[in-house]
Amino acid sequence: MKEHQPGEIRNIALVGHASSGKTMLSESMLACAGVINRLGSIPVGSTVSDYHDSEQHRQISVLATLMHFDWQGMKINVLDCPGYADFISEGLGALRVSDLAVVVVHANHGVGVGTDAMWRYATQLGIPKVIVVNGFDKEETDLEKTLAQLREHYGPRVFPLAVPVNPGPGFNQVLDVQRNSLLTYPADKTGKYTEAPAAGALGEQATVLHGQLIEFIAESDDALMEKFFAQGGLSEDEMRAGLHAAVQKQVFIPVFVTSAENNIGVARLLDFIAKYGPSPVDRPAALATDAEGQQVEVALTDPDPLLFVFKTMSEAQFGELSFFRVYSGSIKFGSELYNAGRRSTEKIGQIYMLNGKTRTSVPTLSAGDIGAVVKLKDTQTGNTLSLPKKPLSLPRVEYPKPNIHASLKSGVKGEEDKIASGLAALHHEDPTFLYMVDSELRQTIVSAQGELHLEVIADALRRRYNVHVELSEPRVRYRETIKGRGESKYRHKKQTGGAGQFAEVWMRIEPRPRDTGVEFTHSLSGQNVDRVYVPSVEKGVMKACEEGIVAGYRVVDVKIDFYDGKMHPVDSKDIAFQIAGYFGFKEAFTTARPCLLEPILLVEIRIPEDCMGKVMGDLSSRRGKIHGMDMDGGIQLIKAHVPAKELYRYSSTLRSLTGGRGIHAEAFSHYEEMPREAEAKVIEESKKAKQQQAAE
Repeated sequence: MKEHQPGEIRNIALVGHASSGKTMLSESMLACAGVINRLGSIPVGSTVSDYHDSEQHRQISVLATLMHFDWQGMKINVLDCPGYADFISEGLGALRVSDLAVVVVHANHGVGVGTDAMWRYATQLGIPKVIVVNGFDKEETDLEKTLAQLREHYGPRVFPLAVPVNPGPGFNQVLDVQRNSLLTYPADKTGKYTEAPAAGALGEQATVLHGQLIEFIAESDDALMEKFFAQGGLSEDEMRAGLHAAVQKQVFIPVFVTSAENNIGVARLLDFIAKYGPSPVDRPAALATDAEGQQVEVALTDPDPLLFVFKTMSEAQFGELSFFRVYSGSIKFGSELYNAGRRSTEKIGQIYMLNGKTRTSVPTLSAGDIGAVVKLKDTQTGNTLSLPKKPLSLPRVEYPKPNIHASLKSGVKGEEDKIASGLAALHHEDPTFLYMVDSELRQTIVSAQGELHLEVIADALRRRYNVHVELSEPRVRYRETIKGRGESKYRHKKQTGGAGQFAEVWMRIEPRPRDTGVEFTHSLSGQNVDRVYVPSVEKGVMKACEEGIVAGYRVVDVKIDFYDGKMHPVDSKDIAFQIAGYFGFKEAFTTARPCLLEPILLVEIRIPEDCMGKVMGDLSSRRGKIHGMDMDGGIQLIKAHVPAKELYRYSSTLRSLTGGRGIHAEAFSHYEEMPREAEAKVIEESKKAKQQQAAE
């Protein structure tokens, strides 16, 4: 394959809601270009894109797959991205290095929450978009209905460049608005078509749409607008020249129609991308940060190499692969580059262009292109590589916070180190899942974008690191406090053969305002207790606070006053006052109307309006309190406070309630007192757990 100039490269990301047909669309593109001689199948697991075990097992895309081919003298790099929100990082990374977002919408299902999410991210990144409405070979498809929904979400400038002539089973004809012609596709799925002028009613429809298209194009350029008014139209050449600018400025959003499973409509989409789609030249400068933290512009034509790693992947047969885009200069095998984020030097190994798992080794890759390199020793997703003399960092991708959590338990002792190194390696590949060792509750918590994401992480740990892990419900960080005043006069006396122990501690406790913590004071007067024992009593009290009294959870928001006591001239010592402080506090605590506090999360939910009733009913069953509702382009936004305990695997429930169209985000808000019956249940569970531990 020849080396392409930046203007001859098209970097496109196929994005959209799950099951809209992105993987089959990429398969049809490869068939059109002659890279494959027949279409693969998702159920059989024979597509170029979904080739990983986890994808073939679940029959969905889990990872973004890089493919490439030549079309009309242009090199088209395609990133087929997962549609499930669980794997959002893959789509975000792909959009970050693409110049065009191809937003795929299923003709039956319409716009989903995943479509909106990707649209929003592409807009934030300033990437032009085209829409592909796929699946016109299915029953009950209606382009006008889909266009109305698209315009409701994305504005009135959504405009069809293709119209399905005979939608439904047997669909094989498309009205091409740009050429005023009728395209007929054979049943052989090669993507080739025959073309004839649009006649009769179809011709009239094409003429009307063609006229609207010319008006859109004229809007993209003042000079064209003047010609349009002067001549009453634009010539074909003027129209072609203006079309690229119109797409780049998103004066209108082109819509194409396809049946990806039958390779209908795909070749004309590729023609459009090759002729009018954005290239790296349309975004000729990248904003980077230098060693002093100053922003600098790096031109595409700058000879110094600058590349951004947008994805890291580990494969059994190849080891680790780093996927990157070159923003300036070129890289070749053996180059030494500097990773400013990790402060380390990297030697570039073998460079590949990819078509799924098929690798083609290339000696060099130039500005604007996308490829992969093998075995970088210290480079992670989101890192930038540049010349050591000119260290630069390109902006990292901002990922959404994880919204589902599970406790990771090992069924075999002694695997802790393998699990820790496995989690660290997987996090380097996929920054959208987080993990932490909760020392307070003695559990490893894995936080991910969804239940499927959690399962894929656990599967990867088992498969790649040979550990025996299971996911279970994480324990909740409850807190213990008091609602009233309490006091105790606790005497610790121990007499053994030698020296004895003696300490008597008198203390009063009372509640403090929420979130003000534990305050230990003393108001000793007289000589009953030497002040040297005050820190000993405090140490004992704090130990009791850490361990918890009612159910084994940390004590908060209590004021302790150590006001008197007794000591023995020989037997009183530090340990005696620690023990007296510990048990004295426990005694006072149980007399002060103890209660449990539970963590409350602020949950923000985005759902289609027709799901409101079911979602609100479910929130109420979870003890949720609604405190805000809003509309955003047909999507309902709900804000609610919900106890953390009630949110275990909530994202899965939300998806099933909304047919996969609902998403949510959650963040800690505050602690509040638990209802009595819920509190009794937690205390009972705590007692059982203690008994079990004692038995073991």
